[in-house]
Amino acid sequence: MTQFGLKDEIPIYVGTYAKPEEPGIYLCGLNFQTGAMRVVSHFSGILNPSFVIVNGEASRLYAVSEQAEGRLVSYRINIASGELTELDSVPTEGADPCHLASLPNGDVIVSNYSSGTVNRFALGEQGEASRLAAKVQQVGTGPVTDRQEKAHAHSTVTDLEGKYAFASDLGADRIFIYRMQDGGMVHHGEVALPPGAGPRHFVLHPNDQYAYGINELNNTITIYSYNKVEGRLDIIDHVVTIPEDFTGESYPADIHLSEDGCYLYGSNRGHDSIVRFEVDAVTGKLVDPEWTSTGGSWPRNFAVLDDYVLVANQFSGNIVSFKRDANSGKLTATGQELAISQAACVEPVLE
Repeated sequence: MTQFGLKDEIPIYVGTYAKPEEPGIYLCGLNFQTGAMRVVSHFSGILNPSFVIVNGEASRLYAVSEQAEGRLVSYRINIASGELTELDSVPTEGADPCHLASLPNGDVIVSNYSSGTVNRFALGEQGEASRLAAKVQQVGTGPVTDRQEKAHAHSTVTDLEGKYAFASDLGADRIFIYRMQDGGMVHHGEVALPPGAGPRHFVLHPNDQYAYGINELNNTITIYSYNKVEGRLDIIDHVVTIPEDFTGESYPADIHLSEDGCYLYGSNRGHDSIVRFEVDAVTGKLVDPEWTSTGGSWPRNFAVLDDYVLVANQFSGNIVSFKRDANSGKLTATGQELAISQAACVEPVLE
């Protein structure tokens, strides 16, 4: 691994909650022999870059600025050093953007939490996400009155072909499905979850037969069958993300599959754990849960690599690395961590 001149290291960008004058986005290196991490450089000038993504060529980074009048900031990545140069900053046309996704053509989709809007931005000549191409206002409420008083778009995930997008709405208890059509977004369907579930993040299985969504308000993961031709989801089952004997408050956050689709992982804020499930290859159901302490408080976001899992613990301000056994999916603490204040998002840059 020699990306950005980092020998024996995997580059990782980290998004945080920070003031504009403080370091907000960090470039870090993960030693793929030991799991040790270090800060290579950091960048300021943006308020609350709580979610960042890197495009497929690792030439551009996009970051939300999570605030009442949200912004989408585009950066050029120096291919030799990984340093960032701001290209553009535009309003997201929504409040408190909290998630980004990219389409195969490079367009960027922003989920605005507080306004319940999902917006698509087309790229400019320099690869900056600058032109609002589509804006969708989601609508709905749920029984948890202090969290579900209106729609709250929490994430949007697209299929590999960029044909459909799946927007998890915590406030509406729904997955809204959109067709990516003529450069825009057309409502295609929706799936209603149990009242008070609070869908947050979502992932499609690499076999294109199943999908999984983590629900923040009732500590569950929903298992879906997926018809990729019709862009249809059907609920198969729900599983609990925390142990039966846990009596405290906990709110699931992030969800990821291993690259081979054999194991699924979810983060629990409050229980402060990563839960690992084995994926039944025939039914898509989740079995054999195992919990691993994240070594910190409030694991908001994490990344699953072949050999490692990296967890961003927001409240304790540390990123912790775990060795991942590819044969069992089990996690073992490496004893390595990196202090980054209000760490909220980890984005590995892989060859």
